[in-house]
Amino acid sequence: MTEPGLALKSAAGRGVLAATILGSGMAMLDGTVVNVALPRIGGDLDAGLTALQWTVNAYTLTLAGFLLLGGSLGDHLGRRRIYVVGVVWFTVASIGCAVAPTAGLLIAMRLLQGVGAALLTPGSLAIIESVFRRDDRAAAVGSWSGLGGVATAVGPVVGGVLVGVAPWGWRLVFLLNVPLAAAVVWLAVRYVPELRDDDAEPHYDVPGVVLAAAGLALTVLALTDGPTRGWPVGIIVLLIVGVVLLAAFVVVEARSRHPMMPLSLFADRQFVAANAVTFVMYAALGGSLFLIPVQLQRVSGFTPVAAGSALLPMTFVMLLLSSRAGRLAARIGARGPMTVGPIVAGLGLVLLVRVGEHASYATDVLPAVVVFALGLSATVAPLTATALAAAPPRQVGVASAVNNDIARVAGLLAVAVLPGLAGITPAAYDRPAELSAGFHHAVVVAGVLCAVGGVLSFVLLARAGVPGPPPAGTPAGTEPSRDAARCPLDAPHHH
Repeated sequence: MTEPGLALKSAAGRGVLAATILGSGMAMLDGTVVNVALPRIGGDLDAGLTALQWTVNAYTLTLAGFLLLGGSLGDHLGRRRIYVVGVVWFTVASIGCAVAPTAGLLIAMRLLQGVGAALLTPGSLAIIESVFRRDDRAAAVGSWSGLGGVATAVGPVVGGVLVGVAPWGWRLVFLLNVPLAAAVVWLAVRYVPELRDDDAEPHYDVPGVVLAAAGLALTVLALTDGPTRGWPVGIIVLLIVGVVLLAAFVVVEARSRHPMMPLSLFADRQFVAANAVTFVMYAALGGSLFLIPVQLQRVSGFTPVAAGSALLPMTFVMLLLSSRAGRLAARIGARGPMTVGPIVAGLGLVLLVRVGEHASYATDVLPAVVVFALGLSATVAPLTATALAAAPPRQVGVASAVNNDIARVAGLLAVAVLPGLAGITPAAYDRPAELSAGFHHAVVVAGVLCAVGGVLSFVLLARAGVPGPPPAGTPAGTEPSRDAARCPLDAPHHH
């Protein structure tokens, strides 16, 4: 594979960056824009807490289950081709969500929507890594992370505005994807060159896909329904079978000649560290972003627009700081930002315990959101870059998919487990005082998880060795050294 030579500041470079940011941003936007609409969806479709959990988790489930396959298909068949197919698939499923007359059909369409997201998400970052020249790659990844984070943060605001349009306004949340997708397809066809791994074998890991998807589905089903139903024997059996299938997936990947998740990637301590931090950070992020809009609307009395706008400062902070954090990590190494950032983010989540029945936005919500955004901004770009830096160039699509998948699985498990762990039952969902008490427990748990991410960064990256500043002109995450402890992450992706 020849060294890519596209300049970031060229017309083609800007076109490629716009196509990848808009496409992945569309998937990230849908991962969060729905959250603020959940109370209205529940009222319109007569859906309780469990159905709302599945409205979120159905999307994340198929996204996580097929993400590795999406990365592999891009490496084999062409990253632009699979990216465009994913965008179109995602958009068709979005239209299905918009017209769904029942909660069951909405959940089914969300399952299909997740498949489309699984095809487009790994391709966006893989295209950037494969197209831009070495000196521009760090800035491109930083812009992608920052603007992708903006899409995640602005999602609840957009959702709140659209939900407030009319009782059926939540359906506009899904129709928003149609014009965005049209722009992405046009930009991709015009500016993105077709790239693939010419050395890849034309084989697909069908057993791995089946085991991963089935194992995740059964595990999440059990963890979501178990607390509600009092853990009957049938649910416990489902959980055991799900865990066994996931263990079998690891065994199959270790023995497969063409695994969709090459376990050799995990031989690199930098890759292990980045993904361990990704897991705990995105568990905290996924669980908290599911509960915050619900708390603000059902307990604090915020309108959908006000609840969505509550997270708007995250947009500005991440837009301002994410790219700078990527450049800082390139100079000093990622261990520092990835240690401090998660701890600061955790403190922001813990500050949300001040949000209750008579919460003031200025004194109770805003300080927590700003502190959380500062911590997240310091973490996101370095974390993505670290995960990708550990992979050989020909496996960058798979490495991106693995990192994304771990983030999605973490959020998936958090949405399934955190409400029950914090005492938020379906009955408590309809009782504001109980819901608020459970929310306070949940944000403390999420804050502790973030802090654990900072500790893991300090310990695991220290064990791998902390490199000095990279040579001039060498962006973070592009050096071939396998001993480096420099680390980067993927915006929430949330995501």
